[in-house]
Amino acid sequence: MKSVLTRHEDGTIDLHITIPHTKIKETLEKSLQHMIKTAKIPGFRPGKAPKKVVEESINKSKLQEEVLKELIPSAYIDAVKEHDLKPIINPRVNVEKVEEGKDWEFVATTCELPKVTMGDYKKKVAAFTAKNKIAIPGKEQEKPSLDEIIRIAVENATTTIPQILTDYEADRLLSQTLDEIKRLGLSLDQYLSSTGKTPEELRKEYVEKAARDMKVEFTISQIAEDEKITVDDKDITEALAKAKNEGERKSLEANTYLLASIIRQQKTLDFLQNL
Repeated sequence: MKSVLTRHEDGTIDLHITIPHTKIKETLEKSLQHMIKTAKIPGFRPGKAPKKVVEESINKSKLQEEVLKELIPSAYIDAVKEHDLKPIINPRVNVEKVEEGKDWEFVATTCELPKVTMGDYKKKVAAFTAKNKIAIPGKEQEKPSLDEIIRIAVENATTTIPQILTDYEADRLLSQTLDEIKRLGLSLDQYLSSTGKTPEELRKEYVEKAARDMKVEFTISQIAEDEKITVDDKDITEALAKAKNEGERKSLEANTYLLASIIRQQKTLDFLQNL
């Protein structure tokens, strides 16, 4: 197996991977033997039909598809290790060449965690929150607007979000919307008609939202990293103790990694509000 890495300006990574014919032939034979053992051919007992008869009954495209399912994951993992990558999403795979008797080729597109450079956000956030630190007799002190604080921090962050990552998030958001539309008993056409949007306009809207959401997420994560904001066992225990009921507590216990991520994010937001 050999691979060539291409990095795009936005951080998207293409891995051009070639699977050698010898490996394909070996896997094809393995898959064929499995099919022979399980084939149900008229006139023969299950698994007892001659190899030639089974081969003639097999859909070659289906067999190739099964071989690709077997080979692509391991070839991709090998390429990731070879180039010392740390992907943060599952790859988008595009098979480019599948020819009998030749090497097969595919492209796996992915990305790593985007780099974020923070500007002088602390000074600007502190200037915004300063007015809320002035105590006025007879008036309860209000916390500064968290939305505005986040906006200031994000505006002072420089990063480039890989297009594939934006597309993944946009697809997730669209999928949620489609599920909600179905629950309301509406079709997509009815929803689009009610909003006055075309499918292209809706997609563009979600891509733009995904890009904004991703920048906020990575900015907050970078601040947490820079400020060494961590989550310990005590934080987890306290969060579990605040669960509304036993069912919620068990759900949180089963997803402690996600819970820790939420706690860290909240700690970071608290840090920003206290600047």
